[in-house]
Amino acid sequence: MPTQSKPQSADTSAKSRSTLVCNCQKTMDIDGAALGHDLGRTEAIPVHTELCRSQLGAFKSAVHRSDEITVACTQEAALFEEVANQERGENSQLTFVNIRENAGWCSTKKAAHPKIAALLAEAALPTTPVHTTTLKSDGVCLIYGSGQTALEAAVKLSKRLHVTLLLTDAEGIVPPSTANFAIAKGRVRSVTGRLGAYNIEVDGYAPALPSSRAKLAFDLPKNGAKSRADLIVDLSGKTALFPPGARRDGYLRASPTDPAAIAETLFNASDLVGEFEKPLYIDFNAGICAHTRSGKPGCHKCLDVCPTGAIAPAGDHVVIDATICAGCGTCAAVCPTGAASYNYPVRIDLIARLNILISTYLKAGGSRPIILAYDETHGRPLIDALAHERDGLPSNVLPFALHSISSLGHDAIAATLTMGADHILLLGSPSHRDEHPAIASELALLDAILEGLGYTPNGAALVVTSDPDELDSQLKTLSRRNVITPTAFASISTKRDLARTVMGKLHTAAPKPQDWLALPKHSPYGRIAIKTDGCTLCLACVGACPANALADNPERPELSFT
Repeated sequence: MPTQSKPQSADTSAKSRSTLVCNCQKTMDIDGAALGHDLGRTEAIPVHTELCRSQLGAFKSAVHRSDEITVACTQEAALFEEVANQERGENSQLTFVNIRENAGWCSTKKAAHPKIAALLAEAALPTTPVHTTTLKSDGVCLIYGSGQTALEAAVKLSKRLHVTLLLTDAEGIVPPSTANFAIAKGRVRSVTGRLGAYNIEVDGYAPALPSSRAKLAFDLPKNGAKSRADLIVDLSGKTALFPPGARRDGYLRASPTDPAAIAETLFNASDLVGEFEKPLYIDFNAGICAHTRSGKPGCHKCLDVCPTGAIAPAGDHVVIDATICAGCGTCAAVCPTGAASYNYPVRIDLIARLNILISTYLKAGGSRPIILAYDETHGRPLIDALAHERDGLPSNVLPFALHSISSLGHDAIAATLTMGADHILLLGSPSHRDEHPAIASELALLDAILEGLGYTPNGAALVVTSDPDELDSQLKTLSRRNVITPTAFASISTKRDLARTVMGKLHTAAPKPQDWLALPKHSPYGRIAIKTDGCTLCLACVGACPANALADNPERPELSFT
């Protein structure tokens, strides 16, 4: 994903733009004239060799003449931002795109041109700024653990945070000579909340006695003691305080036997003081949520797949706690009505990025494009390892960075194939396995649709690995498919509109067009069965349908289904 120094505005019509390309001391083969042509320019794009060093003046000139600058380098982004601020304050919009590890550093350098053009075209697209919510932390920290390890962690963090140490076992602890933080003994019964607002209930709670001498002594224990904290450092080595996969802001956990992990955890915890802007990952429309209607249970897909516990029933619909949501996007991927819609990026931006990436690649002479969708934090090191230590990504593999691959539903994946992609590979992290069943169900649905229409199945696949060699092997062994003739996409903002458009394109181009397809159980497509003999045309079903799939006819007694 191209990185930006600040969010781009959707209104860029009056702004001047510059694109700065560097071959990184001639380690890449870049044709500036071909780039200019394939990006719709009237002249060649200058190719620099040391933009961050001897040719830094070219960047300074661009800062003064342009409002928006795309820099084809991410390694020196910090330097370019510093120089831009010195030259023009914060008036320049900088976008950084990696063409080196993503494209130029490969075994077939000249074949990388179509991909480089595609990456630059994608980076030039404006994006919709995501709304945020503010989380505030005063630095009140609960450290939960046992023995000297937990005590030493509390001593270190107490220099930066307001610490309370809750010990599961005080054996072997020498009482500290100064009371810089509170010490108690007990076991956490339950925890709710998020960064800045954790509520903790403790059984066997017993404060340490100030007269403790040779070893820590404690007051009489009591159950059900309650406390609040802004963040929690869990060094207990026991079951996590939240379910597996429940990644909570402000809940940090490390093994008590791993000094390096403890040091990293304490370092991260020390920064969790102040106000933090958290993206609102999900836009939720309760009006079209199909959770229940008229007391009849309906859809519960989002409740089944949410790994953080951020979703809860609320009458006829569900409610999503934005302060807990970790942004995996599985709820949006499986939601049949589009009530839960992903914002990071919004659907219009997602489709636009894929469309410009694939179409520019094909226009520049590329063939058999393979989309490699990956989470930035997990996939970036693997791609870098391939570029630095091996042959790099194959020239037809287009990396597509996301906050979370789990946000891709079957509709977006199918759209990618209709744009002309040969395959789309989703690179999953082993640490996010709790999200993978939802991805697998979306891929199974897509395969059923493709196979039913006569296409080669397995156009999309999930690869779960942290090994660059395994990723390389998977990319190089993908078999050729009967690729769908590429078609362009207009701006589509809703999931149902996207699904309807994609299914229409697939049906039109299908090797074996079918009007009826057998789909997996619980698919978001199907029909309803009405017992016409008993139907009174009261039309209560029309009012109850959240997606407006049922409609009446004001001219005559009639019920229709779309």
